[in-house]
Amino acid sequence: MALEGVDGSGKSTQAEILAASLGAVLTFEPGATGLGRALRRLLLDPDLGTTDLDLDVRAEALLMCADRAQHVARVIAPALGAGRLVVTDRFSGSTLAYQGYGRGLPVGELRQLAAWASAGVEADLTVVIDVPLGVARRRLERVAPDRLERLDEPFFSRVKDGYLELAAGDPVHWAVVDGTGEVEAVAAAVREAVGRQLGIASSGQLGERCR
Repeated sequence: MALEGVDGSGKSTQAEILAASLGAVLTFEPGATGLGRALRRLLLDPDLGTTDLDLDVRAEALLMCADRAQHVARVIAPALGAGRLVVTDRFSGSTLAYQGYGRGLPVGELRQLAAWASAGVEADLTVVIDVPLGVARRRLERVAPDRLERLDEPFFSRVKDGYLELAAGDPVHWAVVDGTGEVEAVAAAVREAVGRQLGIASSGQLGERCR
């Protein structure tokens, strides 16, 4: 299961809650491995855009996918091989939304790149935590923004629209949850979406059925 959304959507909190309810391995992108931590520093360093190391958008996409390749190889695939469920805070949907819709790179090409990087591993369900941009931006005011979080509102508007378009195009594997409510109300909606995907009628049965 993958949790997605614009920065400030609350997806990280919801990923933690969902993983706990499922008894699943909780992980994230970028930065869940040793190599990933080094790549995360490059990708999110707020000073990067003001130096001669400023990333080309294609280089950004390749680094994100390099992180994913290592993430799948070292964290996700071993967990799946051991029969564990995995909940990840960001996965291939982020590449399509941020580097595709946000940056303007061809989404079809990014799909191929992301599939190759993940060795074909896909999320059974990608849940988008959807909030108005104003809400997300106000939440980000509480922390020092990273390189991507500092991008302008038109960028995040494209990313948000991209997520919704991706979800509309594949309703079997994507779900959209309103993230503006209280944390537990949003969590209940996420559990309901995951329950439908797993064929569990009652979201309250998730933890029992999946452990």
